[in-house]
Amino acid sequence: MKDLKYLAAFSIPIVALISLYFKGPLVYLTPVYAFVIIPVLELIFPVDTYNLNSEEADSKLKRKLFDWLLYLNLPVVYSLVFYGAYVVSSTAIETYELIGIILSVGIVLGVNGINVAHELGHRQATNERFIGKALLLPSQYMHFYIEHNFGHHLHAATPEDPATARYNQTVYSFWVTSIVRQYLSAWRIQRTILKNNDQKFISVKNDMLWYIVFQAGYLVVMFYVFGALGLLFAFTAAVVGFLLLETVNYIEHYGLMRLKTKSGRYERVKEIHSWNSNHMIGRIVLYELTRHSDHHFKSSKKYQILDCHDESPQMPYGYPTSMVLAMLPPLWFKIMNKRVPKEMIV
Repeated sequence: MKDLKYLAAFSIPIVALISLYFKGPLVYLTPVYAFVIIPVLELIFPVDTYNLNSEEADSKLKRKLFDWLLYLNLPVVYSLVFYGAYVVSSTAIETYELIGIILSVGIVLGVNGINVAHELGHRQATNERFIGKALLLPSQYMHFYIEHNFGHHLHAATPEDPATARYNQTVYSFWVTSIVRQYLSAWRIQRTILKNNDQKFISVKNDMLWYIVFQAGYLVVMFYVFGALGLLFAFTAAVVGFLLLETVNYIEHYGLMRLKTKSGRYERVKEIHSWNSNHMIGRIVLYELTRHSDHHFKSSKKYQILDCHDESPQMPYGYPTSMVLAMLPPLWFKIMNKRVPKEMIV
């Protein structure tokens, strides 16, 4: 029964569905649930630092349940997106309701879309990577697959990494620098891959071009089926989704920098180069994303067996709470700056 705890990750799309169905003030139930109720629950529930032993880890790796819990997000996310587009395009709603619906679906795109896509993007199976990319599509962020896997994991915790927030950088500044630099980085990586495989820029092997086609096609379909309001909803919900991702990126590596060795190269990525959180609710809802230190230490590890490392820098709160704090830069700096190792501050 303990394995079914990750079903709690579907509580966010369920709350979003309630918001869309009942409308009115309830359209804001999803952001309240994600960024008020969950943070409160994280303060109530104890921190869990338990690590699985080798036998327990092997047992969990053999259970397909953990994989299917990820796959199930594909129909859930797309069903909610299309239902949201249907509601805004066919129902007489107030402007405040439209904004609430956009926020609700956008949160689902970030949590159950991009976050799950991140996990599946590290898998070796083609079908799992396909599902991961499909989950990135509604957020207009398919380039994330290339930049994250071939850029971020190589350059994490260095100035060369767009997704590593600098010491004293606000989350709002980070949104701009990370979004722009990650997209440009994805194109550079794609060109390098094509060159190494003797492929031309205009080629069926150019995934970045395919991403443009698929994402533009998605928006065209939303406009054709649901009209201008449906298109507006789809695009703005996507923005909310990828801004949530970038906020998570912000807190995951804030201020942490790898030092250079005598040779002038950066030290290898260690457990100390990502913020870790063992707060139970955030761990479950985000499929263990909060044990990010171990993920970077060994990116091929599946979410259900990620470990906590004592040497990893620990966040005082869970990821959902930390995301709220990041929106208030003076408070964020006051809480987090003193936790950044002095030798890492650049």
